[in-house]
Parts: sequence; structure tokens; C-alpha cells
Amino acid sequence: MAKKKRTAKDLQRLRDLVEEATVDSNGEDEQHSGLVNMIQDEVECPFKAKVIGEEVEVTDFDCPQRGYGLNAVCQRSGKKHKVDVNSLEWVKPYPKGFEWIEAYLYWRQGLDGVADAEDE
Repeated sequence: MAKKKRTAKDLQRLRDLVEEATVDSNGEDEQHSGLVNMIQDEVECPFKAKVIGEEVEVTDFDCPQRGYGLNAVCQRSGKKHKVDVNSLEWVKPYPKGFEWIEAYLYWRQGLDGVADAEDE
């Protein structure tokens, strides 16, 4: 998916989703857990995506054993692979609940110190 410039309305929608998922969170660990739980509850698997240009079927999500992150469990040619959700190339139609993945990626950018132009 080509990266498009987000509008102020898009950014507010992402902030609202992050707020909804993290409202009772104390610290980044709980924020991460809240967002991952929303993805696991709201994103409908399986769905199609691409990894390094090859089509895969995303069947589930899981977290690495240490630190923050979200892996997509992908299946291709009968084999399962785990890739960081940020490595997926999104193809339409996006899965039901896709906005939660967008919210997670937006939250994660904040942890990495990346700001949107509209935030500055």
C-alpha cells in the first residue's frame, strides 16, 4: 500500500482509536496489550496480503516473546511464517477491522519518535 499523507481527520480518527484501546492503560506495556487485544478481537482473519511481493494469507496475529511488536502469522504454499505486521503490503479489500491495525501502527510510530507533519 502506498503511503499517503494523512489528513487531520485521519489523524484524529487514529488518535480516537488509540485512546479507546488504551483508556485504562498504565504505561506502554498496557497500551501495547490494549491495542493488540483490539486487533485480535476486531480484525477478521484470514485475509490476503503480500510479503516481499508474494501473496500470503494472514491467518492470525501474535506478539514476540520480548518487547513490543506484532507479528502476522502468514501461510503460503502450505507453510506458516511470522512477519512483523509493518512488513505486510496491504491489498484491497482490507480485512474487517483494518482500522485497528492502522491505529496500532500509528501508536508504534509514536514510540519510535516518528511524528506526522500535522502533529508538529
